[in-house]
Amino acid sequence: MNTHSYVTVDVFTSTRFEGNPLAVISDARGLSDVAMQKIATEFNYSEVTFVLPPEDPQNSARVRIFTPTMEIPFAGHPNVGTAYVLGQQAEIFGKAVGDMLRFEERAGIVEVNLKRSGGKVAAAAIRAPQPLTIGETIAAQTVAACVSLDPGAIVNTTHAPVFVSVGLNFAVAELNGLGALAAARPNLAGFQAAAGRQTTSGHDFSLFVYARTAENPWNIRARMFAPLDNVPEDPATGSASAALGAYLVSLAPEADINLRIAIEQGVEMGRRSVITLDVVKFDGIVTDVVISGGCVSVMRGEISLRD
Repeated sequence: MNTHSYVTVDVFTSTRFEGNPLAVISDARGLSDVAMQKIATEFNYSEVTFVLPPEDPQNSARVRIFTPTMEIPFAGHPNVGTAYVLGQQAEIFGKAVGDMLRFEERAGIVEVNLKRSGGKVAAAAIRAPQPLTIGETIAAQTVAACVSLDPGAIVNTTHAPVFVSVGLNFAVAELNGLGALAAARPNLAGFQAAAGRQTTSGHDFSLFVYARTAENPWNIRARMFAPLDNVPEDPATGSASAALGAYLVSLAPEADINLRIAIEQGVEMGRRSVITLDVVKFDGIVTDVVISGGCVSVMRGEISLRD
């Protein structure tokens, strides 16, 4: 038997069994693409990561990210969780672990800063690997059909529903309050119709809907639905949060601003997550997006494969 060790962690939380679960195979050497996809499908988490030696020895590792249905170029909680797991090791492929990790991913180099408490890794912060890109707008009726709401629940005041990305493409839409957000239910037929119409996404159509809190417009509650990726709802989506945060800051009237945004997700699933974003805009252009959050270990074990 050929065995590979794995660790699972809950990401964007400090409470076990909340946040977004992630499985990390910290040494994936010897696994084929087919085997990686089968393992990701078996876990059925929103993502599983597979860690390999870097192609450039200046970097820490090459990280491949799989959903239950496909490999994707970048995602937030897999990077935070993988860094948390690797940061607890003495070394990564023979190299000592410091406080800064550099992951080679399909979207580019992802830089990760480890945050320690009492000498132990407690959280991680990652820098989005690509600048903000804004794609096509989406009809309110299309979004409403995806989440089983009346089109009147979609807010167009700040922006129309639109595709945005800082490494992975998402449709984002604002809803008119926490009540509408809680009432949202993914409708597979709506997603299939939307995917048939959209042309800008690099993966199956995923929808990130949100509402602003009355106390602070930069405190946001969100939900993410991706039933076409076999993820009916995701409890924490760092890549979507980063794209949304960058987009909202790009729309702010200030030409130069440094904002901290808190995005709460997974509440309706009973898996509350908190994603912190630090977004910098200089001379009217978003120049930096940092995603940070805590982690907690949950399980460890071995995957057995036939030779």
